[in-house]
Amino acid sequence: MFVDFIADYYTNIEQYPVTSQLKPGYLRDLLPPSAPFEAEPIEEIMRDIQNHIIPGITHWQHPSHFAYFPCSASTAGILGEFLAAGLGVVGFNWAAAPAATELETVVMDWFGEMLNLPRTFLFSGEAAGGGVIMGTTCEAITVVLVAARDQKLDKIGRGEIGKLVVYCSDQTHCAFEKAAKVVGIQPGNIRAVETNKTTSFALSPDSLKSAIRADVAVGLVPLFLCATIGTTSTTAVDPLEPLCRVAKEHGGMWVHVDAAYGGSACICPEFRHVIDGVEGANSFSLNAHKWFLTTLDCCCLWTKDPNAIKKSLSTNPEYLKNRASESGHVVDYKDWQLTLSRRFRSLKLWLVLRSHGVGNLREFLRGHVAMAEAFERLVEGDERFEVVVPRRFSLVCFRMVMMTLSDNDDDGGGNNLMNKKLLERINGSGRVLMTHAVAGGIYMLRFAVGATLTEPKHVMEAWKVVQQQADAIMQGV
Repeated sequence: MFVDFIADYYTNIEQYPVTSQLKPGYLRDLLPPSAPFEAEPIEEIMRDIQNHIIPGITHWQHPSHFAYFPCSASTAGILGEFLAAGLGVVGFNWAAAPAATELETVVMDWFGEMLNLPRTFLFSGEAAGGGVIMGTTCEAITVVLVAARDQKLDKIGRGEIGKLVVYCSDQTHCAFEKAAKVVGIQPGNIRAVETNKTTSFALSPDSLKSAIRADVAVGLVPLFLCATIGTTSTTAVDPLEPLCRVAKEHGGMWVHVDAAYGGSACICPEFRHVIDGVEGANSFSLNAHKWFLTTLDCCCLWTKDPNAIKKSLSTNPEYLKNRASESGHVVDYKDWQLTLSRRFRSLKLWLVLRSHGVGNLREFLRGHVAMAEAFERLVEGDERFEVVVPRRFSLVCFRMVMMTLSDNDDDGGGNNLMNKKLLERINGSGRVLMTHAVAGGIYMLRFAVGATLTEPKHVMEAWKVVQQQADAIMQGV
């Protein structure tokens, strides 16, 4: 019944508005105040799902969902999730789930090779690197920050944590700030280095160097740099090679590369250059659940030094001791993450890789890039609009422009106010969903192509909606 329901949902998904048309609090009024005492028939539950739950969904798999970044799904990913839930494996160490552990090590090496990561990040490499699947980037960054923190404090003393400083750009995802707070970095020691439009909002190595020198001059200790490949606002790409060189020159800072969105594209040779210099980093992560057909959640993290993570996060209570772990010849993933329990996530990634193959996955990604390029051309062909930053991957950042106003109109009126209104009207139509960003004081609309079902016709339809709403604004309707 549930399988049929999901199949019908995908068949009919375009019949729904992309976003829910209901108001906050709607569901509490539709459901009983307490859980039922007696069991209810599944048919009745299914009716409530159709009548009460589906109308309250923002349909992330809708082909006209162009908001945020994609959360692409596939039959293989869904079936892998189904199998993982059905098997009910809890793979905290090798002994608890040998196949789950070993499949994860194999799949992470497969994926790492597809990305052409340096072999120092792989289990099969000459060094002691390796990969692990976590839930989200938030977890991955927290884990490597803990490892970096403890490495540094072992050298300078545990009581010196208040001197540690971490660095990122002002475009870095807020997950980094949260992770830094969680691991005990003083809020005043989190440096978000300013970027600007001249570098397409990428982090400047010279700006980073200046920030580090200023901190060192007053006795602070540089700890960690988070570089991004495809920032959330504008898909800016930080230049890894010079940034890693700056980090190395200043106490061997830990460098983590957050490629949550843009990393998937690097399986295509024509995009691999965006992570040139990754050999100078300590860790690298991407979200396969964003743009890689693998259902949420599936964050892939590789590191050159798993031992640093294990030293910080290992626990060895009597009830988990076993011969395999004591042999030192197996991976116990409980020591690579914050939680003890873990799901069989590698199963769905394995199914995606095998069911599609590298060639088809590349074409899937290229297809989305081509559709974004087509949308970009449409924007450039209408004098009322401009592309705000150069397009990277499959995100187009654009805005409507009144030529008489300043390019940096950020006073809440003029261009910015007009584009806020434009976005509200576009999303209010229910036909398309986009989100916005503000960078350099410029309010812009984000058109992110990445839903599995999106085709060129959906891109054209989205542009028609944009034009219709722009016409209405110009006419004062």
